This record gives sequence, structure tokens and C-alpha cells, in this order.
Amino acid sequence: MNGRETLDSIREINLSYIMLAQRMLRDDRAIGMFRLGLSKELADLLSGLTLAQVVKLAASDQLLCFFRFNDHTMLAALTSPAKHADIAPTHAAILLAGQPAEQFL
Repeated sequence: MNGRETLDSIREINLSYIMLAQRMLRDDRAIGMFRLGLSKELADLLSGLTLAQVVKLAASDQLLCFFRFNDHTMLAALTSPAKHADIAPTHAAILLAGQPAEQFL
């Protein structure tokens, strides 16, 4: 994959992420905020973006979404074979609930 293809992929991911985030926030704001790891301020901002703003923001050459499982222990626990696979989603939700929501700095 060359540099141009990489940038195009980043822009596609950004657009998909913003559109998904807006849909999640519209469908159930509290759950959307939790699943996206967003503060109220960021949720308000994302929810209020116009189509032109979404397109402009998505055109960035930087990924707008981030990998929330940034702790090795947490990621290892969630990817290791589980004895009780039926509780894995609950375990993930508990671990993510302990992480702070993103805030404006």
C-alpha cells in the first residue's frame, strides 16, 4: 500500500467513524457516549456537526478514532481464551468503564 492509498484509507475510516458516532449518539446518547468513550462536551460537538463539517473533519490525514485498549494487561485479558465466553462482553464493559472519558484540554 502506498502513501496515497494509506491517506485515502484514513479519510474513509474517519468518515465512517464520525457517521457511526453520530448515529450511536442519536440512537441512545448515554450508551453511545459510553461505547465511544466520549465526554458530554465531545458528544455535543460530534452530534452537532453539519455535513460540511463532517466532510472537512474526515479529510484529515490523522486518524480521529483511537484504540481504547491501550493497556497491555487489559488487552491480554480480553484476547486470551476465556473459560466463560458468555461473560467476555461484560468483562470488556467493566474494564472500559474504568477508563476516563475524553475531555477537552
